[in-house]
Amino acid sequence: MAQSFQAADSIVESGISQGVYPGAVLVVGRGDQVLHRRGFGHLTWDRHAPVPRPDSTLWDLASLTKVVATTSAVMRLVENGQVGLDSAVNRYLPRFQGGSRTLVTVRMLLDHTSGLPSYREFFREAPTRDSAITLLYATPLRNPPGRVTTYSDLNFMLLGLLVEAVSGEGLDRFARREVFLPTGMMQAGFRPRREPARFAPTGSWRGTPICCEVNDQNAVRLGGAAGHAGVFATGDDLARYLRLWLGSGAIDGHAVFRPVTVRTFLSAGDRPDARYLGWDRPPAKGRDDSAFGQLPSASTFGHTGWTGTLIWADPERRLFVVFLTNRSYAPKTGHSIGRLRAVRGALADAIVSELDRSGAKP
Repeated sequence: MAQSFQAADSIVESGISQGVYPGAVLVVGRGDQVLHRRGFGHLTWDRHAPVPRPDSTLWDLASLTKVVATTSAVMRLVENGQVGLDSAVNRYLPRFQGGSRTLVTVRMLLDHTSGLPSYREFFREAPTRDSAITLLYATPLRNPPGRVTTYSDLNFMLLGLLVEAVSGEGLDRFARREVFLPTGMMQAGFRPRREPARFAPTGSWRGTPICCEVNDQNAVRLGGAAGHAGVFATGDDLARYLRLWLGSGAIDGHAVFRPVTVRTFLSAGDRPDARYLGWDRPPAKGRDDSAFGQLPSASTFGHTGWTGTLIWADPERRLFVVFLTNRSYAPKTGHSIGRLRAVRGALADAIVSELDRSGAKP
């Protein structure tokens, strides 16, 4: 039975009618096949603005950068034998030292158990990239390393610096050569060319929409290419990225990563709040506000971004979903983050329900 995804489309459209976001792109697929791809609304609230396109509209991925660029870059260094997951971070970043910092491992940065705080406004405290990095290295831990899961941008800022230190080149160049191009993500990258008509704006600076540059101000302070934010990509780019993971590191017959590496990064600890390496996963006991809804399998992995972005995949169903919005662009409703979370959860359940009803085999 063919899938129409009418219920899913209606849920995406409801987010626009509620004023949560002006535009969106949805791509749904199974295995190597894209089943549904569509743009919704407009890039701004102006009805004459372009309609988002899965193949060409570029989205500020925000924290999806953590998995799409940084986690993948670390995977490459691990496969090359240049980085050990259980090695101390200060083996690669000697300035990250003092007290319990010496106990923080690369794995702890990836699964957010380093003990670092969730956020710090380096852009307010530091006038330059170098001074921001100095503050990052000196940020006190809030918890003993390895004890508590606290999702933190700082973990991935450090990982971005680690990739640069070990590889000897910028994160942007390394990720493009080692991840984006081999995966066929031809439009993905940091610091894109300025072509306003192709970008989903993400907010407003000085009275004009933010487009063609990263929204995250800490990423701006770090030069626009940071481990926690800065990548732009299309919906089709991200669909290929999820296919790579569902393919155990291979896509279109081409191996980008070894299957054992993918399995390692999709393994979590024993605690109920444990995360995968880089990736988030559904809450152990289920939550009404989960971006993954209630129906995807326990092996599902994914990630969200502050600007309104989401990718996830369910290995048991061989299902992948890309749902990109520019929620951060002048939402017309209060509590837009909470409302978007509800849309995401309902969308996930609608997609899974339709696929399960169709009886199509993974």
